[in-house]
Amino acid sequence: MTCLDMEVPAVAESEETHRCNLFCLGPLTFHCQAVGNKVRLSRGGRLAERTGTTFKNGLVFSSRPLKIQERIRLRVEKDVSNWHGALRVGFTNVSPSARSRPLPTLAIPNLTDTPGHWAARVHESCCRAGTELEFWVSNGGTIYITSTNTSQHKLLTGVDLSRPLWAMIDIYGQTCSISLLGSEKKELLYTRHSCPAPEGLTSPDVDYSYSLITDGESDDCMSCLDMEVPADRGSTNICVLCMGREARVTLPCGHQCLCRPCGSRVIQQFGSCPLCRHEIRVPSVEERRLSRPL
Repeated sequence: MTCLDMEVPAVAESEETHRCNLFCLGPLTFHCQAVGNKVRLSRGGRLAERTGTTFKNGLVFSSRPLKIQERIRLRVEKDVSNWHGALRVGFTNVSPSARSRPLPTLAIPNLTDTPGHWAARVHESCCRAGTELEFWVSNGGTIYITSTNTSQHKLLTGVDLSRPLWAMIDIYGQTCSISLLGSEKKELLYTRHSCPAPEGLTSPDVDYSYSLITDGESDDCMSCLDMEVPADRGSTNICVLCMGREARVTLPCGHQCLCRPCGSRVIQQFGSCPLCRHEIRVPSVEERRLSRPL
């Protein structure tokens, strides 16, 4: 399967070091080229699904290198019970862009038996549908994991920190579908986050337009998650969530990064800017009443 079959933004096709500000770690998706031959990417490269009736060929990698202590967050979207084993996670020094295709069928042992690859099995109890996981590599080269079902524990040691590290994930066995929720890295006085926004906003549109600044043009509220970006929009500021409409919504932090339908959804479900995580506070009924002209 080629990148032409995948619904991913252009940023996932490169390893750029874009930063929005001091608190931004840069965009993070699944790499659109280095995927197993049974993997389908969608939702802007943040949903990876293993297709067919197999337990293997589910390898995916991060679109950029991860920093030491940067916690990558996943959610298991779908699992089945007719296979043994589940998700495998780890890191690699080998750039996804430099890999030959097709990829190996398994992370363990096909990749871990070669230099520059470290991966471990995640227990099936931590990979049920709806479970969220975080994994990262420490300053000492140890991979840790935590989930909604378990406390932090060690997966393996001995990761080489002298070269860049990409996250390596095998959608294996019972695990059929995962979402990449982003990443974060705790600094001494603040926490840095990846961008863009979380995926999978499916609730109805709610009119919160009084808390946004728009360019004055109206826009309908039809779903645009499946729209393609026209070729003549190359210089247009495109919504970072749906990647299909022009970003006409300016958030209180100053970022103009969402179309109106997605702006309503982000405010309703997340309450923060998808780029810098600045809080978007919805005015109370009393504040709105007082702000109206007499």
